[in-house]
Amino acid sequence: MSKEKKPTDAELEVLQILWEHGPSSVRFVNTELSKNREVVYTTTLKMMQVMAEKGFLRRDTARRTHLYEAVIDEKSVQEDIVDKLVDTVFRGSPLKLAMQALGHEKASARDLAEIKKIIEELQKDKP
Repeated sequence: MSKEKKPTDAELEVLQILWEHGPSSVRFVNTELSKNREVVYTTTLKMMQVMAEKGFLRRDTARRTHLYEAVIDEKSVQEDIVDKLVDTVFRGSPLKLAMQALGHEKASARDLAEIKKIIEELQKDKP
């Protein structure tokens, strides 16, 4: 993903729907968005058209109902957002981010076991 092109919060909502459901119509995306708040169909259509122009989405016009799919990868977007968050809010400290995240919600035993596993894997990779 280009450093100058980052999805807005509203665009991230659209991307999350497409990452979860795969290629979808504007109507479907609008219905999903409207589950959280009222969103006008034409607003969703315009946003998805702009996202296609930015290179975030690809539009398939082969059928009567056009389908949009995410072009940018969920993992790369997450990494970019977390990197920026660590740099700007936590002054470059992943530890501060992790402590903040774990302090706001009670981590389940399963979550903690998974975190331990990730830490062990990271430690194997370090000299």
